[in-house]
Amino acid sequence: MTKSRDLANLAGSATGLATDSELSAAVAGIDLTNVTRIVPTDSNISVPNAPTSVSGTVDNAQSSVSFVASTTNGGSTILGYTVISSPGNIKKSGTTSPIVITGLTNGTAYTFTVKAHNIAGSSAASTASSSVTPNPSVDVNYLVLAGGGGGGGGDAVDYGAGGGGAGGLRSTVTATGGGGSLETALNLLLSTNYTVTVGAGGAGGTGGSNNNSTDGTQGVNSVFSTITSTGGGFGAKARNTAGQTGGAGGSGGGAGGRGSSVSGGAASPAGQGFAGGSFTTGVSNAGAGGGGAGAVGGSVTADNNGRNGGSGISSSITGTSVTYGGGGGGAGFITKGLGGAGGGGDGKVDGGAAPVAGTANLGGGGGASTGSPTNGASGGSGVVILRYLTSQGTITIGAGLTGSTATDGSYKVTTLTAGTGNVSWA
Repeated sequence: MTKSRDLANLAGSATGLATDSELSAAVAGIDLTNVTRIVPTDSNISVPNAPTSVSGTVDNAQSSVSFVASTTNGGSTILGYTVISSPGNIKKSGTTSPIVITGLTNGTAYTFTVKAHNIAGSSAASTASSSVTPNPSVDVNYLVLAGGGGGGGGDAVDYGAGGGGAGGLRSTVTATGGGGSLETALNLLLSTNYTVTVGAGGAGGTGGSNNNSTDGTQGVNSVFSTITSTGGGFGAKARNTAGQTGGAGGSGGGAGGRGSSVSGGAASPAGQGFAGGSFTTGVSNAGAGGGGAGAVGGSVTADNNGRNGGSGISSSITGTSVTYGGGGGGAGFITKGLGGAGGGGDGKVDGGAAPVAGTANLGGGGGASTGSPTNGASGGSGVVILRYLTSQGTITIGAGLTGSTATDGSYKVTTLTAGTGNVSWA
């Protein structure tokens, strides 16, 4: 059967063409630009008008070419579109935008035109796209952890503050925050700069008396290329007149205060950690735990005991299992809440030692305070860890960033521990 006969048969079932996956596969394998007119020349059917707004992406030996579909079909269903490269006259057909054209040469500048086809033939070529130059690429797995939230400040009359939430955690290896699905490694171009920010931990709230203590502050976001992890929520301050809600963040901060039921801080956006613990009416002198990357913070229900921070998650992205993102412990009159596994700081017990800061580069929440005016503890800073095949490229760590690179078998692992700047591969 000829290509023309194939297309004529397809045209006879026009109502299902646009969504027929078998058609998509068939069209992709046909050079539609070589198909001649298969309707009488005196019919009312004409070729479509040309597609518009053609653009291509920079990729490794290929480009994803987008376009606006033809606005006039010439009186017959459009069977497909063909992208044509210049130079090379490489062609690839499909039924919708975008169409990925493969077989390009890295380092060569290309423009692309697009034609539309129906049973009367091919449209004129579109206006050419702007020039794009394909480049080699590197597949990068990542763990991006934000700074943890600071613990709430204590009140002189022993009312308990809430622990800080852990920094949001996003990862492609082993596990990710919030119990979500692992993310997909980024395919990045060589000789191209990608932004990195390692988020600092939030400050602890200040201690006070007569309801003058303050909340902790939210941790700072961490960023790698298109990936942003949100700083941990602040731990709520201690007050004797009302419960205080913890702050929202990658993981939420714990509630504190006294006298009314309040919720812990939410994990927002979802999928990077868990909520902080809540506080129940009538319970005094205790604070809830901050949320962790792997579990919610402990909630205060019926006593004067500070609650533990939520646990973090373990990851083997470096080649060794490490736990990241523990929530900060709440403060208590009788017992203190402990920091969650993964760098969460312990809260303070009345008359005891000061609360503990979240661990640097583990993104833990800071411990909360109570009693004779004492400040809450700061959250731990975040970290950005990048894992990639040694054979795909060598990384350069730009000015403004602190980091190092180690080898794990056939992989390189770059750990960035502070600052803002760019990384690139060559």
